Amino acid sequence: MRKLSRSEENKIKLLTKNQVSLTLIEPTETGLKKSIMDATGSVRSFLKSEDIHDYELQGQGPKSKVLIPTIIHTGFRTIKSKASLYRPSTKSGDPRIWFYGLRKIADANDIIAITHFDSCFQIFNLTKLDVESLINSSIDNHFKDLVLAISYEEGEVSRELLHKLRQIASMGFVKSEVNSDTGIGRTLERLLDIEMNSSKAPDYKGIELKSFRDSRSNRKGLFGKTPNWELSKFKSRIEILDNFGYWESGILRLYNTIRGTGRNAQGLMLRIEDKNDWLVENSDKPEIGDFLVWKLETLRKSLLKKHRETFWVKAESKIEDKNEYFHFKEAEHTKNPMVDKFEILVETGAITVDYPIKRMPNGKVIDKGCNFKLKANCLDLLFPPSENYNLIT
Repeated sequence: MRKLSRSEENKIKLLTKNQVSLTLIEPTETGLKKSIMDATGSVRSFLKSEDIHDYELQGQGPKSKVLIPTIIHTGFRTIKSKASLYRPSTKSGDPRIWFYGLRKIADANDIIAITHFDSCFQIFNLTKLDVESLINSSIDNHFKDLVLAISYEEGEVSRELLHKLRQIASMGFVKSEVNSDTGIGRTLERLLDIEMNSSKAPDYKGIELKSFRDSRSNRKGLFGKTPNWELSKFKSRIEILDNFGYWESGILRLYNTIRGTGRNAQGLMLRIEDKNDWLVENSDKPEIGDFLVWKLETLRKSLLKKHRETFWVKAESKIEDKNEYFHFKEAEHTKNPMVDKFEILVETGAITVDYPIKRMPNGKVIDKGCNFKLKANCLDLLFPPSENYNLIT
């Protein structure tokens, strides 16, 4: 998809502020002529995460075609339509999508926004529609009604969470649950009455919580994801430790960060393999070379599932009497990560991979997984414009 214009970005910012979850698609001239569009990875991930449609479960051919009611918004009027979701019989059945009547509102390379509400696709031309004027209009219109309905329904939980965070901020400094790196997260969860568990589901009624100490150098944890061992040369992280670990105080450790911009001290780096749509980890040792593989589509889905809606909560930290204390002061509210930017953020070093793993003297291996992290102050590169809250005002 092409780069969004400043106007298009501002429209997304306004819609995000109003809790509208959406995905984008760019029809080509050929696609408009043939009434066909590729269902891109970001579109497929959106449809699956919203429980609308899963192309992976869909058969190929006309008999497996799925039709979904659709409303096309043109401003003060709407067009009733249908969306066709299918996988052709030819080749590998690459997922396709089409909205009947799209040619009435779109030219080639316009950006079309897709959301889902009231059991229907709701689509509009993000490039051409005057989103701000319609939302702020004193005259009732279908688009304004849609945004208000979505905002009310989607915003209830986030308003509740924001209210609780402000109550926590008013408490000032609170003692950490434990004196460790995980203390800040466990402390916030206790204050919100969230039970500690190992679930990968979002923390608070469908909203993910990420807390961090007020430091410009802190990278933000995105998610953990095991490599695809079937595609990888190595079949466990213990192999990684045995090949690249280093000794420190009698313990074999591998605490390092892997980037796409150059090799680390262990000679490891990430690279994108476009042909297979893979993320690959490579060693500079000729006998090893490429040794880990993640399917990029799997990583995109993990990102979208984990961070469909997230509150990033920043706290001031201080140490007193050998105990850590936190004052939660700010929160940033993001929605709908732009998964199509994942690869470029890996290649430019904004997204990195960490694996903290070690073998204790007794032979026990402690492995905390492969953790994808985002460079500090890069949320705006991965998410549409967010809402920022000062919790102590």
